[in-house]
Amino acid sequence: MHAYTSNARIPLKDVAVTITNLDGSAIAMRLTNRSGTLDAPVEIVVPDRSAGQSPNTGVLPFTDVNLYARLENFETIEVENLQVFPGTLTVQDLAMIPL
Repeated sequence: MHAYTSNARIPLKDVAVTITNLDGSAIAMRLTNRSGTLDAPVEIVVPDRSAGQSPNTGVLPFTDVNLYARLENFETIEVENLQVFPGTLTVQDLAMIPL
């Protein structure tokens, strides 16, 4: 995750980031650091990598989550159905718009 403002991509500190399951239950709540990133990756439970390699298993090869980013005097960002795959690092850029 990378929170920034303007086309110059100026990092934003203390952006409140909430990641939830699709049912709204919280997975993680973190604040960005002075680089506009999280200090450590958020672990998301994902299906086994082999789930997406066989047809007709009925199991999606990823987990959907929602991400919300809030900072005073900026518009709130909502990213719904963000797909997280096994064995990869998912990075979401957050272009925060001043109010």
